[in-house]
Amino acid sequence: MPKTVCTFFILLLSFCLFACNSEENPVKVSLDKRQEIISRPQPPALTYAYLPQYSHSESFKRHQRLIEYLAEQTGLSIRQVFPDTFADHITMFGEGKIDISFSNPFIYVKLANRYGARAITRIIEANGNAEFRGQIIARKDNAAIQTIEDCRGKSWVAVDPTSAGGYLFPLGLFVEHGLGLRDFKEVVFSGGRQENVILGVYAGLHDLGSVREGALRVVEDKIDINQIKVVANSKSYPGWVYAYSPKIPEEVVVKIREAMLRLDYANNPEHRKILDTARFIGFVSSSDSDFDPIRDLSKKVGLGLE
Repeated sequence: MPKTVCTFFILLLSFCLFACNSEENPVKVSLDKRQEIISRPQPPALTYAYLPQYSHSESFKRHQRLIEYLAEQTGLSIRQVFPDTFADHITMFGEGKIDISFSNPFIYVKLANRYGARAITRIIEANGNAEFRGQIIARKDNAAIQTIEDCRGKSWVAVDPTSAGGYLFPLGLFVEHGLGLRDFKEVVFSGGRQENVILGVYAGLHDLGSVREGALRVVEDKIDINQIKVVANSKSYPGWVYAYSPKIPEEVVVKIREAMLRLDYANNPEHRKILDTARFIGFVSSSDSDFDPIRDLSKKVGLGLE
């Protein structure tokens, strides 16, 4: 055996013997003293949902500042939840997964009829009104559509069957002019997204679309909105509404309503930032009877509210 290999084994054997003979000081562990670790659950938070007419990221961006303000003013824990569709919003409210709903008035009436939702406030739009309209749009270069009557026999893309400005209000306008659903080549829906309606019309996939007033601003950084024309506007109807689940105590509702009404767009720069981000300028108190015009319109066009 080579000398170097012998030397290596001798050193290795010496190390092992040394290790075996070394005395180790054992550590005594006492089981007499024990400390129970208590898991402290997070306090329950009120859930707040914006009807998903835009993407989740857009919903979060618009409303997070407002939620933080409401939490600070009321001392309540509030967090956003994100339904994927209008139908999900309704279902989640019914299942108790949404405590505070921000929705169009058509959805509100459904929530009120099915689950006892009650209005807290309506928003004041950027134009200073607590009402809003639906719009019928087409490409500016579509010479075949100049009036409501020109929409007959054309392809119509709407936001959702339960959209107010994006379907119900324009449908009411069509009915007033003698057009029913059978008078269109097709009626399709964009999955609840205002942007998808506008982009579908812009790309020429559909002859006309219906959106809520103000929706065109959402895509002005994506397309040239000057290529889109407004063919007609619907009547004004009661605006978007905050509503609460009947399981929420009245004193909590009062705190939220008062905090909303304290927001002062005209005189408080911090409040203006919150409201500008949310895309409205204030609140007015609201009650269920404010939405009777929505109930009347739904009956007129044959849309159920259950």
